[in-house]
Amino acid sequence: MSASRMLLRNARVVPRRAALRRPYSSEAGGQSGFSGAQDNAFNRERKAVKDHAAATSVVPSLILGGANAWRLWTEHWEHWEHELHEHPMEERPQFQYQNIRTKNYPWGDGDKTAFWNDKVNYHKKDE
Repeated sequence: MSASRMLLRNARVVPRRAALRRPYSSEAGGQSGFSGAQDNAFNRERKAVKDHAAATSVVPSLILGGANAWRLWTEHWEHWEHELHEHPMEERPQFQYQNIRTKNYPWGDGDKTAFWNDKVNYHKKDE
């Protein structure tokens, strides 16, 4: 390969690499973090809204969500206790699709699943 061809070939590579270089985030222009065509009123306002939401919404949302979950939990168990008082589990019908057992479980009496809860689950063996 001739020297002039090698020089021409290497001269084309340098500008291409410089054009592909990505700027660092610290090089963004101004305080808004945008530069060039991206630096407009819409993008600045959207960034300000996102920053404000990230800074102020997390703790109140967690508190409100936790309070709502606790309220729903207590209402559910109050209703469940009321249902148990009016209709005891022993009086409830046992349908053929409930508690299907093809063989006993290897723990306990063999009738209760791994997630069995005596307050909620009931199985009539005699029917």
